[in-house]
Amino acid sequence: MSHDRCSPVRFGSDRVVSCQALLTGRVGLVTNAAARLAAPPQLPTRLALARAGCRLVRLWSPEHGLDAGAADGAPVADSLDPLTGLPVISLYGARLRPAPEHLADLDAVAFDVPDIGARFYTYIWTLSHVLEACAEARKPLLVLDRPNPLGGELSAAEGPMLDPKSGGSFLGRAALPIRHCLTAGELALLWNAEWNLGAAVQVARCDRWRRSMHWPETGLPFVPTSPAIASYESALLYSGLCLFEATNLSVGRGTPFAFQTIGAPWLEAAGVAARFNAAALPGIVAEPGQFKPAHDPYRGQLCRVVRLRITAPKQIRPVAAGLVLLAAVIVTQRRRFRWARYPTAANPSGEGHFERLIGRPGLREVLEEHPETVAARVPEWTAATGWEDRVKTRLLYT
Repeated sequence: MSHDRCSPVRFGSDRVVSCQALLTGRVGLVTNAAARLAAPPQLPTRLALARAGCRLVRLWSPEHGLDAGAADGAPVADSLDPLTGLPVISLYGARLRPAPEHLADLDAVAFDVPDIGARFYTYIWTLSHVLEACAEARKPLLVLDRPNPLGGELSAAEGPMLDPKSGGSFLGRAALPIRHCLTAGELALLWNAEWNLGAAVQVARCDRWRRSMHWPETGLPFVPTSPAIASYESALLYSGLCLFEATNLSVGRGTPFAFQTIGAPWLEAAGVAARFNAAALPGIVAEPGQFKPAHDPYRGQLCRVVRLRITAPKQIRPVAAGLVLLAAVIVTQRRRFRWARYPTAANPSGEGHFERLIGRPGLREVLEEHPETVAARVPEWTAATGWEDRVKTRLLYT
């Protein structure tokens, strides 16, 4: 399907721009530069709303800032938006949720930030904080919904399911599987009900998006949602290869294939790729190669890498693939492989990063002690038992 004016999918933001009755009075908007209309010329949502007459008062930005370009995990300062002249309050740094004084003079709050369907991609947790803040301040929240780029078929959901009591953090505040298969609007409705918040939440729905559709089927260009998620392919594999952030391997940041590759100068790439391919996972194959990442670890060093090449996108189980690849590295490179800290603004020490990502205790120990058994354990580890029954009454799309 071509990227043209005949694209059948519209976002919630398109609907709101064309129908101002959905958003009236003094409005605060949570957004970033990746949030654009589907309709040509695909204006940034904040600019399109302002031009349509929406009374925007202030903006908030999530991780990576308003320009969606700040480094992963880096704190972001408040600023002014050069497009609208509005103040931008960062929700990734000194604060994670809107302050009461920044809500008091508003009639409504809107949220439009593109998600990529992975539990530990932090934009949805910014939404969760905004939802709670709006409930406490008794301000209505309108979520300008967008397609889940990985599709919405719940049979594709992959655990482990997060245990918020043992693994809760800004990478996960609720019991979600890693690949959740919901939209931001559906998540807001789910949390409002399950957390008994009583918030006045509405969702401006997407038009003509179906749960079976992955991003390429929308007919729209993929706008990078953060520096390392520059393509649909990276978004699809992110929920598995992000696990390598907690190791001494590069995930390809600063290359065109971030989160599609893992590498290190010492990696026996051919052996790792062969072990991965022996698991015969559907829709994906591993190939050895090389890169020089522009970011740490191994900035500027020639790395031997394993790249995961997608052959059938809708068959891929990315979390399973990430775990099988991690086990293949550990088996092949026992003397070189290490777990690593991953400091961020939300976790300054960087400790326990793998546990925060995987969401379930005990898996690190099995990977360390019995990596050769991981492929057989993955179906149980990645089961999303009960998820479909929990969320089916909150689904907005078929």
